Amino acid sequence: MEQPPPLSPPAPPATPLQLEQALQLLGHSGLPLPAGDPGTAPWLQGLIDALVDLSSRDALTGLANRRAFELALGREIDRVARSGEPALLLVLDIDHFKKINDAHGHGAGDQVLRAVANALIDSVRPMDLVARIGGEEFAIILPNCASAFGETVAERVRRRVERMPVLVASGAEIGCTVSIGGAFAPQWVRSTPALWVERADQQLYRSKSQGRNLVRLEPTAVSVVSNEERRLLFETFQFQDHE
Repeated sequence: MEQPPPLSPPAPPATPLQLEQALQLLGHSGLPLPAGDPGTAPWLQGLIDALVDLSSRDALTGLANRRAFELALGREIDRVARSGEPALLLVLDIDHFKKINDAHGHGAGDQVLRAVANALIDSVRPMDLVARIGGEEFAIILPNCASAFGETVAERVRRRVERMPVLVASGAEIGCTVSIGGAFAPQWVRSTPALWVERADQQLYRSKSQGRNLVRLEPTAVSVVSNEERRLLFETFQFQDHE
C-alpha cells in the first residue's frame, strides 16, 4: 500500500518587521517619514523609497553620492555610444580647502561644502546630475551638452562659486574658488566611465597646475580614441558579426 507523503512542517510564525532603526535613520537624515498608516503596504513602500533615496545621497550636502554618480556615469556613456549625442563631464576641486579647515575649523569647512553644493545646483539644469565624489571634490554630468556650450557652462559654475561669500557660524565671511576640468564622452564610441573620468581629471590637473580658479576642457568634443576604446569598439563589431 502506497504511503501518503509526509506532512510538511507547519510554517513558522511571521516575525514582525523591526522598523525602528530605519525610522531613526530617516529622522536623523532630515527626510520626512512616510505618509499613511504605519504597517500598511503604501506606508512600507514609502519607507523603502525613502531609504533607497537616502542611500544615493551625500549626507552633508544632499547631492548624489559617489555610488549614484558612478551608476549615472555608466548609463550616460552607454547612451552617448548608442545615440551619438554629446555629453560633458566636469570635475571640480575647492581650491586650498585644507587652509579653510585649518583657519576656521571643520564646522566652517562643512558650511563651505554645503554652500558650494547649492551653487553648483543653481548653475546647471535640472536634468544635470551634481555629485559630491570626495572630500572637497564634486562632479557634474551634463547630458546633451554640445561642445559649443561646454566652456560657457563651466565658466558659469566657476564664477558662481567665486562670487559667493560664505557666512560661517563665527561671523566670518569666507571666499572660495574652484578649479574645473572637463571632458566630452566620445560619441559613437564604446568607452568606459573610468576612461571618461581620467580625461576630465587630466584637465582638472591642468587647471590646478596653471594657477587654480580656472576652467580647462578638452580642446574638442571629438576626443582622441584610446587603445582601450579601440579594443572595446573592435569587440563590439566582432559580436555583431557573429549574431
